[in-house]
Amino acid sequence: MNQTIKIGVKENILSFSLLVLINFFVGSMVGLERTILPTIGEEVYGLASTSAALSFIVSFGFSKAIMNFFAGSMADRWGRKRVLLGGWAIGMVVPLFVIFAEAWWMIVVANIFLGINQALTWSMTVNMKVDLAKPEQRGLAVGFNEFAGYMGVAVMAAISGYVASRYSLAPEPFYIGIVLVILGFFLSCFAEDTNKHVQSQVKKSTTADLSTKEVFKQTTWKNKNLSSSSLAGLTTNLKDGMAWGLFPIFLSAGGLSVGQVGTVVALYPAAWGFFQLFTGIWSDRIGRKKLIVSGMLLQGLSLWFMLIFQTYSMWLAGAFLLGLGTALVYPTILASISDVARPEWRATSMGVYRFWRDSGYAFGAILAGVFADVFSVHWAIGIVGALPLLSGIHSLVRMDETLSIDD
Repeated sequence: MNQTIKIGVKENILSFSLLVLINFFVGSMVGLERTILPTIGEEVYGLASTSAALSFIVSFGFSKAIMNFFAGSMADRWGRKRVLLGGWAIGMVVPLFVIFAEAWWMIVVANIFLGINQALTWSMTVNMKVDLAKPEQRGLAVGFNEFAGYMGVAVMAAISGYVASRYSLAPEPFYIGIVLVILGFFLSCFAEDTNKHVQSQVKKSTTADLSTKEVFKQTTWKNKNLSSSSLAGLTTNLKDGMAWGLFPIFLSAGGLSVGQVGTVVALYPAAWGFFQLFTGIWSDRIGRKKLIVSGMLLQGLSLWFMLIFQTYSMWLAGAFLLGLGTALVYPTILASISDVARPEWRATSMGVYRFWRDSGYAFGAILAGVFADVFSVHWAIGIVGALPLLSGIHSLVRMDETLSIDD
């Protein structure tokens, strides 16, 4: 008997809710090391160079970016659920490598596997939610996905900071990672593959399919809306790569305790995660462009705010504003990509966008490390802070409103 495929969040609420929960654990894998790894590099392994200390972010960023590029075509070929489960299986390597690490290179390698884990699992949860949602619900779907993921980042950043202050920087916090992988894999076994939902939408489409090479060109430079989104995503994560690596060092040098550093570092993704519940839905109502432009500008200004007003309370305020600015952008760009890309090559276009976006982690860590070594940590934050501002201006000038584009 043929089962009627229903499209819509309400119509698929159980599958949708399970995917939200799964992505909480996906984000938790990143949050686990966000507070403590830069400090481990300096205090445990004696890395004097900031560039060397941030090498784990470079390995994470490039591995995630490259795997993002292939994740979409892998999903189209093998199915979303298989790729999701494969991502969790690879994730088990991460905590084990860190727990048994005897040298810094093992930490760097662990983050290569973390990047692969994040690319496969996070890509699949967002694509599967978009598959389930109606066109006018894409902002909502992506908003819930990113909310869950970055709340996981925030919660685990705070927990790992607490465990590190109570016990030690390693290995105790990373025992939690083993539990996260087991829970994520177990829950993913019950997730419904959404390929049939994609096929039901493709049947309604009359446009020709595009090759992977052509989708890459469209998303990178040929289509002004897709390429503007790619640039905004890249500079957003470039800023985040810098923040990931330099915030613990910057805040510690400012006299904060490990617990206070953990609070500031956790508040940024907490605001980022929480407000995505609203910004994704908001973009379904007022459009994508306004939120993308304003979010990019707010990110840059927030970083400069934290450099100018150097007190604990002001750093908390700056972290909150930085998270809010990122929340305006993150789900909105994904929804905008979904507006423009056709169902039959949407996952591939998402993969190309996420390739450029997450390469920003690596470029941000490289630039932050070089600028911090040559000038200072303060200068590195200030210079990197200018890039989201420039990207916001670029989106204002070049990008169209994509919400009205017919599916």
